[in-house]
Amino acid sequence: MNEEASAIFRSQLDAIRAAGTWKEERILASPQGAAIQVGGREVLNFCANNYLGLSSHPAVLAGARRALDERGFGLSSVRFICGTQDLHKELEARLARFFGFEEAILFGSCFDANGGVFEALLGEEDAIVSDALNHASLIDGIRLCKAERHRYPSGDLAEAERLLRATQGKRLRVVATDGVFSMDGHLAPLDRLADLCQRHRALLLVDDSHASGFVGRTGRGTAEHLGVQGRVDILTSTLGKALGGAAGGFVAARREVVELLRQRARPYLFSNTLAPAIAGGSLAALGLLEESTALRDRLMENARRFRDGMTAAGFAVPPGFHPIVPIMLGEARLAVAMAKDLLDEGIYVIGFSYPVVPQGQARIRVQLSAAHTEAQVDRAVAAFAAVGRRHGVLKA
Repeated sequence: MNEEASAIFRSQLDAIRAAGTWKEERILASPQGAAIQVGGREVLNFCANNYLGLSSHPAVLAGARRALDERGFGLSSVRFICGTQDLHKELEARLARFFGFEEAILFGSCFDANGGVFEALLGEEDAIVSDALNHASLIDGIRLCKAERHRYPSGDLAEAERLLRATQGKRLRVVATDGVFSMDGHLAPLDRLADLCQRHRALLLVDDSHASGFVGRTGRGTAEHLGVQGRVDILTSTLGKALGGAAGGFVAARREVVELLRQRARPYLFSNTLAPAIAGGSLAALGLLEESTALRDRLMENARRFRDGMTAAGFAVPPGFHPIVPIMLGEARLAVAMAKDLLDEGIYVIGFSYPVVPQGQARIRVQLSAAHTEAQVDRAVAAFAAVGRRHGVLKA
């Protein structure tokens, strides 16, 4: 590489550091769990997407080991050449049944699912109406297709309806939204969006990655929680959070949608098949959810306990029930400094600031898990209170 290019890249890196938005990667020397080994000591982990505590669950590990022993390490191929195993078909059928759709199709990640779904289904004669706070994978997937693109301010149903009226001459229109927005833990108004789509004959696509497996009475997601199961046309989600935590994503929809994705979705057609161990572990995770709601019930109780404790301590915690709990601090350097001090107290969390969240809305995002004990949740609240007083966020 020539020195001119190196200097440009170094300048960009220096600007990221100067802005206080540099992202450190701490090294874990243990399996993912409520308690992990970081920097040679054990800390409590409150920043993973391990919502149901399944990343190292014995049943999930057993399912992954069995698949590894019986179906090998990998397929060295894509699905349509020689990369489809019975495990993949079983997992797709189980996912479709669990979430209430005709069929499902696996991808290497939900990022890949979102990267493939729009280009495969939509063209220049179509339009997409997208929530402004959607995940980067939805944004990138929408950019890859040739459909006309429109955005509405998050949750602004009046503007979404105006855009649907403005695009009524299009062949197909899709409203695309996260089910749960990951920086705040707040839910999209899927009940009202479903009504809106029905009135305007539009399709509703929902990325429910931060809800699948634990939001809703039986963990079927945001649609179940808001009473609109069967009214979401296309569901995209992940196996990399609550449903085992390794990797993988999927799209669930009507049969003709899934079949079209098998024929046209580029991340599906040109990426190696999901590893057998991930398919086996994910099947075991689904089995646990089908048997009982005990894990999601424990998770929600942990979230309630933490929210109540932090609110009582005096922190700015937006109302809600989701296990994503943002602790609003405002200033980026304060969020980073508090996260560093909390790690010294044995609590592993991460500060988030612009451009991940809007300017002036820096926060520490806490994520609860079913694997946390009540004592661990209380310990986190006490550590936050001590560090908050030290930084003047709480009165001493």
